[in-house]
Amino acid sequence: MRSFVGRAARRLTWPMVLLVGLLLLAGVAVFPTRTYLDKRAEVASAQARLDQLTAANDSTQAHVDELGTDAAIEDIARREYGLVKDGEESYQVTPEAEVPVEIPDVWPFNRLPRHLG
Repeated sequence: MRSFVGRAARRLTWPMVLLVGLLLLAGVAVFPTRTYLDKRAEVASAQARLDQLTAANDSTQAHVDELGTDAAIEDIARREYGLVKDGEESYQVTPEAEVPVEIPDVWPFNRLPRHLG
């Protein structure tokens, strides 16, 4: 009986060694590789977001630089504030006056002028 157990143990030794070796290989190579690939994808995503933000910053800086010019300041002063240079006249075209609302002189509207003042 002892020789049967000894032979069975010897037969199982190499498969067990191979199994342990494969598990060690998986622990050393496969799992860190998966983590590395995940981190690489995160870095790529962060780089894309950084590129977008850099482009937005460049666009905003160009706009700020443009607003610092005398022509842009004059354009804003004329358009938004109606300012003119000496000797110039400013004209504004206003929309048509709205037609006042006619309130009928029947109940319940006949009490409305008293309440409105």
